[in-house]
Amino acid sequence: MLPADVLAPLPPRWRVFGVIRAVRRLVVVAIWTVMAMAIQAILLPIPGRTGLGAAKRAFPRFYWGSLCWLIGLKVRTIGAPAHRTADGRPVIYVCNHTSWLDVLVLGAQLDACFIAKSEVGTWPLIGWIARLGRTAFTSRQRTRTAGERDAMRERLDSGDSLILFPEGTSSDGSRVMPFRSAFLSLAEAPTGAANRPPLVQPVSLVFDRLAGMPVGRSNRLVFAWYGDMNLASHAWPLLQMTDMGATMLLHTPMNPEAFASRKALTAATYRAVADGAATLRQNRPVSEARPEAEFGEAAYA
Repeated sequence: MLPADVLAPLPPRWRVFGVIRAVRRLVVVAIWTVMAMAIQAILLPIPGRTGLGAAKRAFPRFYWGSLCWLIGLKVRTIGAPAHRTADGRPVIYVCNHTSWLDVLVLGAQLDACFIAKSEVGTWPLIGWIARLGRTAFTSRQRTRTAGERDAMRERLDSGDSLILFPEGTSSDGSRVMPFRSAFLSLAEAPTGAANRPPLVQPVSLVFDRLAGMPVGRSNRLVFAWYGDMNLASHAWPLLQMTDMGATMLLHTPMNPEAFASRKALTAATYRAVADGAATLRQNRPVSEARPEAEFGEAAYA
């Protein structure tokens, strides 16, 4: 069921309320976005990682969190995000990808920058927002892979953690598509003062509440944005909805050094994310502490 189909059975009066709600949200989001872009444009040139220099990293999280609140999306977080370790190892967060809403949720909850395909940088307005949010772009062309990987390693060395969608595209939300091992090549290279690879933390993200009720197979596509869907036509009916919710499950971080190969690491992260997403879709209880044994060689150190 597509987003517009969900609205069709509603009485005309409720559809009018939905349109008013969507217009109000769009206006407020647009005003706040323009203000936020101006603020971040001032903060970006400030050097350093403390004081005002830290604000350019903290402000994007405030912006994404504000957008979640403005559109009526409540986020439940299970587990805790890993942080840069004492010896300087950053974190690569690996998450499933369902919708443009993923960016709002993850951006608000994680102290990290996104990795996005280069086409996103050319999109009107969205490209500007991504750059101000310090997104790292990749073309995914074999001739440029080495240089882009080096650039992202420099970001890790400089203190940034990164958010990665290893499916390579978004899905319909009913399953997690296979992860591409090439996306985790960043996890192989030593970084930081300790000259060790970054930690990898799997993240499962599911949109599971709509109009205050659990999301099922029939209305999961309200949130999913994939294939050749137009962003505006997808967002318009979505913004008319009420009581939307998402759950983010943060799994035990994994140490790439404990895996025999990149493919083994990719398989372990996929299993963690896919199993976690399936549990959330089925509305089954999830414990906050995920045992390391569940992921084979996963460990903090």
